[in-house]
Amino acid sequence: MTSSTDRTQLFHALHRPGPLALPNAWDVASALVVEAAGAKAVATTSAGVAWSLGAADGDRLARDRAVDLVARIVRAVGIPVSADIESGFGRTAGEVAETVRAIAGAGASGVNIEDGLGGGLRDVEEQKERYAAAREAAPDLYVNARIDTYLRQIGDPADRLERTLERAASFLEAGASGIFVPGVTDLETVTELAKGISAPLNVLVGPGAPAVGELAKAGVARMSLGSAVAEAAYAVARRAAEELLTRGTYRSVEGGIEYGELNALFG
Repeated sequence: MTSSTDRTQLFHALHRPGPLALPNAWDVASALVVEAAGAKAVATTSAGVAWSLGAADGDRLARDRAVDLVARIVRAVGIPVSADIESGFGRTAGEVAETVRAIAGAGASGVNIEDGLGGGLRDVEEQKERYAAAREAAPDLYVNARIDTYLRQIGDPADRLERTLERAASFLEAGASGIFVPGVTDLETVTELAKGISAPLNVLVGPGAPAVGELAKAGVARMSLGSAVAEAAYAVARRAAEELLTRGTYRSVEGGIEYGELNALFG
């Protein structure tokens, strides 16, 4: 197993030139499945993590529980792990720093920190303080700054690109390593984002989005599935339960990973 420092250096390198495709995991088992499938790194989904631990997404999960899960995933896999820590599990920049320090101590190679607040966005200067605190807390960590202008459909669509680029430049100045813009996958806009951001660009992908190769040609360095894999897994659980209880049949569970293969992932 490589050291935490080696994994972090590798994780940075995977973004340049990319593309880095990340099927997001939410527990040790899903992380091991992702690794076995050939992923170069594992990224957690904050929503999936929260759900698996009995909490709602949106900074509702206790920090120590999130850190513990990240530590368990890091111990289980041999590839870099990036942790989605929502808005940092803290009201202040100092509390965000505490979270990042704990996540780095758990062996993670990167973090996602979002700029959303309630139904809108945090003030740019306040968010810059949070990213600066994260950088100071873990100088080598890959800090992915999430900008929710498109995801939350903030402001006039005509100036959304400009506003996103302005926020990206500010967050990079504060110490972010890369920029994550979920909620947009049309190639024209993505190309303009990639051209206007002087750091690796991450977008959220799923059904209907261009293929990884197309996004890479547009300049995207990193593609994430986010909570989509967890949502699909829970959809199978619901379909199987409904089928069993209403029709008394079992076709919904066809195509699962064979017991022995899955069990062998745990050593």
